[in-house]
Amino acid sequence: MVILGIDPGLANTGWGVVEERLGSCRCRAYGCIHTAADDDLAQRLRRIVDDLAKAIERYQPDAAAIEGVYFGVNVRSAIPTAHARGAALVACSLAGVEVGEYTPMQIKQAVVGTGAADKRQVTYMVRNLLMLDHDPKPDHAADALACAICHANLVRTRALTGGAYIKEKGNPYS
Repeated sequence: MVILGIDPGLANTGWGVVEERLGSCRCRAYGCIHTAADDDLAQRLRRIVDDLAKAIERYQPDAAAIEGVYFGVNVRSAIPTAHARGAALVACSLAGVEVGEYTPMQIKQAVVGTGAADKRQVTYMVRNLLMLDHDPKPDHAADALACAICHANLVRTRALTGGAYIKEKGNPYS
C-alpha cells in the first residue's frame, strides 16, 4: 500500500510518500510546499492543491493521511492551517484518494510510542522506522512521513485483527 502523508500549513505543507509492504514501511519521496506570506490567500491555497496533485499523480497513492488542526498556544495560526488542510483535502478528493485523519497525539503515539513526544523524537523515529541515512528535512516533511506511518499502522492493525479500515467523521479509529 502506498500512502501519502500530509502535514498541512499555509506557509509550509509537508508531504511524504511511504510504501507499506509485509509489515514494514519504506520512504518513496518527501518534500515541502512553500508559499509566500505576501501572496494572495487564494493563490497560496491553489499552489498547495496543484503541488499535492502533482505528487499524487507521480506516486499514485492508495490512501492519504492528514494531520488535524491543533489549537495549541497560538490559536491565530489555526485558521491559516485549516485553510491549507482544506486545500490538501480538495487535492486528495479530486484525485479520488481516501483520507485518514489523525490528531498530532495519535501520530506521535503511533510513531514514538507516546503522545507527548517532541519534534526531535518524531524525526528520530521516522528516520529509524524508514531506515533512512539522514533526518528528513524540513520538519514538516518528517511530520508528513510520520502521519503516513500512523496510517499504515492502523491499516495493518485492522487487517491483522480482521477489522476493515472504516473512516467515520472525526474518528479514524471507528
